[in-house]
Amino acid sequence: MGIKQTILNFPQQFKTGLEAAQNLGEEQKFKNIIICGMGGSALPANLLITYRPALELPVYIPRNYQLPSQAGADSLIICISYSGNTEEALSCYREALRRDFKPLAITTGGQLEQLAEKNELPVAKIPAGIQPRQAVGYQFSALLQILNNCGIVDEAARARIAQLEEKLKPEQLGQQGQELAQQLTNKLPIIYSAERFKTLARIWKIKFNENAKSMAFWNYFPELNHNEMTGFQQATEQMNVEQLQVLILKDQDRERIARRMELTQQLLEQQGINVKNIPAQGDSFSEKIFNSILLSDWTTFHLAQEYGIEPEPVPLVEDFKKKL
Repeated sequence: MGIKQTILNFPQQFKTGLEAAQNLGEEQKFKNIIICGMGGSALPANLLITYRPALELPVYIPRNYQLPSQAGADSLIICISYSGNTEEALSCYREALRRDFKPLAITTGGQLEQLAEKNELPVAKIPAGIQPRQAVGYQFSALLQILNNCGIVDEAARARIAQLEEKLKPEQLGQQGQELAQQLTNKLPIIYSAERFKTLARIWKIKFNENAKSMAFWNYFPELNHNEMTGFQQATEQMNVEQLQVLILKDQDRERIARRMELTQQLLEQQGINVKNIPAQGDSFSEKIFNSILLSDWTTFHLAQEYGIEPEPVPLVEDFKKKL
């Protein structure tokens, strides 16, 4: 299945992911949540913090080979690897086993599923056949179902995710993505957002990297006004600023943040740098999150077409893994 069809089928992922994790996890007194994953399989953890910023338990997301120092017998440990063969996630899973913890897993199979079966531990098995970065719906909904089963998020939060199959309309964002791609051809994208949407800015950056095979950068307000913004001061003398394109992901941002966005845009445009605002789309917060991801998919899919390259494979990553 190509990326175009994967984008169109994306809303169907949520129901499948919820069903895959239906029997994983049970209510008990947890001290924290530890979600291990890399690349596209780490994105669900970041989205969880975006979606449920007021979680009562702290969430730790190790992007490495070891569990964090906060890991203990009273931690809810979830290892996510789409392929089931991600060495960092496997290392964390094995460490959890050595320490007599009971980690949960979300995967399509591979060594992670084998380890879970060998140790008689539960797995949320999701469909294979697409790139991990395109499987966020499967992984995020499975993660949310586990947290619901453990009594960490309520049924209303789960229900809102289940409704996305009907609420999201990927086909309606295709034209906007194509127009954005035309504006971004041969440009260096820089994606900015408010702090609460910083995971979305990061996802946009990743989609430019992996789908369009192009460099991109991201940051968030207000932090960028205290450092990164000064990097534009000599931009006109150091580079061709016409090759830069700043994208600002906007929503009903707090007054001070909205003012920072407005002033930043004015200052950058005075430097000759193109700035484009991308408003959030959707009636609910969850719709806004996943519509933004869908728009990033369409934009980078069409940008790959502009460059005459295949958006799905990531040969540089695969070659690196073989050499590693």
